[in-house]
Amino acid sequence: MLEKLTIVKDRYKVLNTEEIRRIATIEAALLEGARKYFRKNKFVEVVAPHLTRATGACENIATMFETNYFGKRAYLSQTGQLYLESLIPLLKKVWCIGPSFRAEPEADNRHLTEFPLIEIEFEGDFKELLKHIEGTVCSMIKEVLRYNKTLKKLRINTERLEKVKSPFNKITYNEAVKRLEHMGVKWGDDLKSRHENALVEIFGNEPLFITHFPKAIKFFNMRENDSRPEIVNSTDLILPFSGEVLGAAEREHRYEKLKKRLENSTMMKMLKERGGSIEDFGWYLEHVRSGKIGLHSGFGLGLNRMTQFVLGVDDIRASTVFPLNSENLM
Repeated sequence: MLEKLTIVKDRYKVLNTEEIRRIATIEAALLEGARKYFRKNKFVEVVAPHLTRATGACENIATMFETNYFGKRAYLSQTGQLYLESLIPLLKKVWCIGPSFRAEPEADNRHLTEFPLIEIEFEGDFKELLKHIEGTVCSMIKEVLRYNKTLKKLRINTERLEKVKSPFNKITYNEAVKRLEHMGVKWGDDLKSRHENALVEIFGNEPLFITHFPKAIKFFNMRENDSRPEIVNSTDLILPFSGEVLGAAEREHRYEKLKKRLENSTMMKMLKERGGSIEDFGWYLEHVRSGKIGLHSGFGLGLNRMTQFVLGVDDIRASTVFPLNSENLM
């Protein structure tokens, strides 16, 4: 039923279908579920900028869309994370939703060049972070289950959605690598979608946290573990069909550690190759150096990946009304 929604080049041909109406309804319900959780837990919604310096990057500078901003190099934002972090001393708990732009050359079932990203940042530690993730996801699923007729018309098995309850299954990255040794995975490797699918299947096709990734493969401001500095207090949430739907971590708030991590990061090397410098992060570093911000944490959740999980489809192009990839521009 949903196969025709993988059409991207001539999207207008399916815009008046019942399937599109139902998918739009599901997407709206998921977002409302997130909003309900944030309102209940006193998160303040803010609007983060969509044109930024490199401070709007998610690890990989190479996937940023560059533009000329009155003679200065600027980018379409991939994340509002650092901007949300800067408001924590004032507002304590903040969230935003905005477009995340990725210059992904692949036009396939996993990649979009623009998608809605839901993000939170708050004063708190890793334990609180996991609770907020579970609370947000469960609230989103609870809201979408209110649209039972819509789900049935799309032939969605609601039983698997009703099983989404906290606490979620949880394993460390170390444990994940051991379970994936037969697939050639070694410690320090970044997990691919096929690895995520294998792990979530082992755990009964239910939500799965993978925690404490190697520092070398994660964003520069993820906080080092106090006992094992080679790893960071981070987690990815893996779901059936969509794979990684969410990335999260405690944030590094100690200035000297943060600055050193940034200077030595692969991201900074890539930025310098493109004519940038650490000055692109100047305002953020100054904010951290002020000492006004303490231990804090946050996550980013891809709305289309959540929709993909609800729909039970393997192709992300079928999980949004207007899928945008390298072969399409409406």
